[in-house]
Amino acid sequence: MQVEKFYYDNKIVKMFAYASVLWGVVGMLAGLLIAVQIYLPGANFNLPFTTFGRVRPIHTNAVIFAFVGNGIFMGVYYSLQRLCKARMFNDTLSKIHFWVWQLIIVAAALTLAMGYTSGKEYAELEWPIDIVITLVWVVFGINMFGTIIKRRESHLYVAIWFYIATWVTVAMLHIVNSFEIPFSFMKSYSWYAGVQDALIQWWYGHNAVAFFLTTPYLGMMYYFLPKAANRPVYSYRLSIVHFWALIFIYIWAGPHHLLYTALPDWAQSLGTVFSIMLIAPSWGGMLNGLFTLRGAWDKVREEPVLKFLVVAVTCYGMATFEGPMLSIKSVNAITHFTDWTIAHVHVGALGWNGFMTFGVLYYLIPKMFNTPLYSKKLATNHFWIGTIGIVLYAIPMYWAGFTQAEMWKQFTEEGTLKYQFLETVTHIIPMYITRSVGGAIYISGVFVMVYNLYKTVQAGSFVADEAAEAPALAKVVDTHGKQYWHRWIEARPIQMLVFSLVAVAIGGILEIVPTFLVKENIPTIASVKPYTPLELQGRDIYIREGCYLCHSQMVRPFRDEVVRYGEYSKAGEFVYDHPFQWGSKRTGPDLAREGGKNPDSWHFMHMLNPRNTSDKSIMPNYPWLYANDLDTAITPAKIRAMQTLGVPYPAGYDAQANTDLEAQAKKIADGLTNDDQIKKLASVSEEIDLKNIQKKEIVALIAYLQRIGTDIKGEKKPTTASLP
Repeated sequence: MQVEKFYYDNKIVKMFAYASVLWGVVGMLAGLLIAVQIYLPGANFNLPFTTFGRVRPIHTNAVIFAFVGNGIFMGVYYSLQRLCKARMFNDTLSKIHFWVWQLIIVAAALTLAMGYTSGKEYAELEWPIDIVITLVWVVFGINMFGTIIKRRESHLYVAIWFYIATWVTVAMLHIVNSFEIPFSFMKSYSWYAGVQDALIQWWYGHNAVAFFLTTPYLGMMYYFLPKAANRPVYSYRLSIVHFWALIFIYIWAGPHHLLYTALPDWAQSLGTVFSIMLIAPSWGGMLNGLFTLRGAWDKVREEPVLKFLVVAVTCYGMATFEGPMLSIKSVNAITHFTDWTIAHVHVGALGWNGFMTFGVLYYLIPKMFNTPLYSKKLATNHFWIGTIGIVLYAIPMYWAGFTQAEMWKQFTEEGTLKYQFLETVTHIIPMYITRSVGGAIYISGVFVMVYNLYKTVQAGSFVADEAAEAPALAKVVDTHGKQYWHRWIEARPIQMLVFSLVAVAIGGILEIVPTFLVKENIPTIASVKPYTPLELQGRDIYIREGCYLCHSQMVRPFRDEVVRYGEYSKAGEFVYDHPFQWGSKRTGPDLAREGGKNPDSWHFMHMLNPRNTSDKSIMPNYPWLYANDLDTAITPAKIRAMQTLGVPYPAGYDAQANTDLEAQAKKIADGLTNDDQIKKLASVSEEIDLKNIQKKEIVALIAYLQRIGTDIKGEKKPTTASLP
């Protein structure tokens, strides 16, 4: 048999490795900043670009798509070449993929800091960037499948199955969730509204975790863990069950983010059932990884690479057990909207994704630079520093989450709420402080790794084109049933792609389509009307400032929530909300019934400095809202976009919208300028110009806040006796 000589491309692997390290440091520092901001409002610096609401999506996008994203491509480009015994399909496509991905990351950071956001978690980037992401994902797919097709190995190893499922599912999720109507160069409205938007968003959001943070890293686990341990994977058959069960079941679980909300009950129940089922394939994968190391535990004690990989897989198992537990309604009733979820997410992010990436970096860099790792001792120290950081991060957040839930739900003997919401915030500040200490320790370990890798690179000589040889791909013989059935599909990447798409599409279709087609799922409420032009402008400011990241707009049907916030939320309330704003965490109180609770003057003083109205508030100041003029030139375009989405503004209303906007703004401004407290505040504050306040953004935001939840006020309220 003739042996062919070829070269692996290590240059592209090195580029993605360096980018992963760089963006990891940036993303984690952003995370440390918001961890401090949560208990120290001054750390927001009174600047629009550095508030919690704008830095938080920068942090999540940086760690997910920049740190982990580059880590995925690093692992895929390294392992795929060796598993296929072939160089990447096209070096130019590899470089285009790398540089466009970095451009996307920079564009994301800049636009999010400027307030350009879709307002949908993990999918905040606006429509021009969404288009570029789609195009570069196609480039990655062409390069990956081109490599697979020209491979010199007949069967596709399990890692490649996970890479294929990742590519096709992320493409599907991104395209479906990104349907939007642009009304300017950098702004758009979600195509979906209210309940439908919530379902689509968390179908995307949950499965972004599943198919961006999990399946590609499982592929990396199946390659790098056996390689580092120099042992075969424990069970081939278990890997088959793990793969197909995982990708089929995972896609159904998104609704567990929306338990006890206005989402139809049948969809919530489906999310719960499939989330619990997820334990089996998830733990099957974890055990397959850990059992691969049987007989090699002495090596684990000696090799820092294996230490990182073992703890990474263990954290994967912990997170994938906890996730299904949190999807049980009785548990979710306690944990949802609390910091418990933050702890859960970061066990996965810091332990699974972080440690897996670190382990792969420690494995790859010495091999590509043809030198031993500079210091195993430093790598081991990094391991223990990172582990301590995870513990100090997670435990205080679990404690904080349980404390929040218990304080929110407690009543006095007289039947009144025992704690005001602000008391539940100030009580857990010591836990927030401890969390930030844990985060700082974790990041310090990353700097140890950077130094160790830098010294390794200095000591070695980079092998840009690594020589390899292998026989040409032999023709796959169809044995008509004599071959194990899965061997047939492993040898056919296009069929693997199609079957994977079918497996992941079934759950999405069966959950999403009925919500759009069956009218009874979202009954209308006659009193619910579209937002006025001023309220619509104010809502966009609310989204721009990231208010939804700390405030929910969803009163769940629990006694404590109804007593604290007002009547529980209905599906029909949100039919004009593009995008929905239900939120996922309550650092501040729920705002679903905020309209009319406080006078305009209270909101005016509160947004300027929350300590004016709530002495111990941890909310940032928003002085620029009093300086920025409202952009009324864009109002007609917003109205036309909403009309395209089916919002029933009268024909030609775009031409009249600003007239109505100005009239409503004048009414609010007149009330503010006649308020004695505001006059007194304006006399000593440079930020306030009462003469021109009618034109400022703060007036629009007040209009929106005073509108929220008022459409159904006056209807007969339910008694609290029957609520859980």
